[in-house]
Amino acid sequence: MEREPQKIREGYLVKKGSIFNKWKPMWVVLLEDGLEFYNKKSDNSPKGMIPLKGSALTSPCQDFGKRMFVFKLSTAKQQDHYFQASHLEERDAWVRDSKKAIKCIAGGQKFSRKSTRKSIRLPESINLGALYLTMKDPDKGIKELTLEKDKKVFNHCFTGTCVIDWLMTNNTVRNRQEGQMLASALLNEGHLQPAGDTSKNAAEGLSETTFLDASDSYYYFPDSGFFCEGNSSDDDVILKEEFRGIVVKQGCLLKQGHRRKNWKVRKFILREDPAYLHYYDPAGGEDPLGAIHLRGCVVTAVEDISEAKKYEVEGNLFEIITASEVHYFLQAATPGERIEWIKAIKTVAQIGK
Repeated sequence: MEREPQKIREGYLVKKGSIFNKWKPMWVVLLEDGLEFYNKKSDNSPKGMIPLKGSALTSPCQDFGKRMFVFKLSTAKQQDHYFQASHLEERDAWVRDSKKAIKCIAGGQKFSRKSTRKSIRLPESINLGALYLTMKDPDKGIKELTLEKDKKVFNHCFTGTCVIDWLMTNNTVRNRQEGQMLASALLNEGHLQPAGDTSKNAAEGLSETTFLDASDSYYYFPDSGFFCEGNSSDDDVILKEEFRGIVVKQGCLLKQGHRRKNWKVRKFILREDPAYLHYYDPAGGEDPLGAIHLRGCVVTAVEDISEAKKYEVEGNLFEIITASEVHYFLQAATPGERIEWIKAIKTVAQIGK
């Protein structure tokens, strides 16, 4: 029986249509031999498939001035496909794994990020993929936390100590040294990701061990919705219970109107559940003027757009495309604030209802 291609990475990206040149959110799955894309995550059959054999990647791709974090996949048949990620780290992760898959195809090899088993003598009996799924179990797995360090807040992550504690509690390893070996394997194969300078430096070989058994080293699951934000004001880290769920982030943004296309300042409140971004009159009033449903949406940074320039609105723009393909354009005050909003919205879109 022929082996099914390994699933390497999946998530929502904005894809440029090949016929009508329209950008729309698609659920994209990177396999060992190609990129499949679906209209929705829940769809059973893909809308299309792009073969990787003989393909080439271009990143960064500057073909579209107003869109940031775009990469281009050019097939062996000279067909170009464009994808836009929500932020820099996400684009680089897709490009890195896609290039690795293309290289493995050319060399007739099975996709793997690193030769972990040989380098750390990992027993063949240990199934890292199965262990990863157990670690992510909502009831029995590692609990995701909100942690603070160096004036930054890390959401949906956990400490290195928590990982080793969990491995020992579940009798996966006999001691903490074995736990570090196994955690290093999970890290090397992409099942764990480093968060923060301490764990990132270790992962890059700047410490004695790749994985740190420490309470100040942070890690996260790659598809957990992790994001980091600067603790620069009370608004950035507000986490309180209100009438419609936990407030993840709030503040004022410039919003483009749907009918008149003019821009107005609105106060936005982002709640974890349900997944809505409500906006209000900044002058006051308890009732929202409207709401953007975020479940299944795609959010990306964009450069200056013609509809905004006529109102002298330039810089720090981002776009939300809802699951029903309604487009919203917003402007943050600074580049850093734009990044924080994009990452927070993306997280809520994944975990909220």
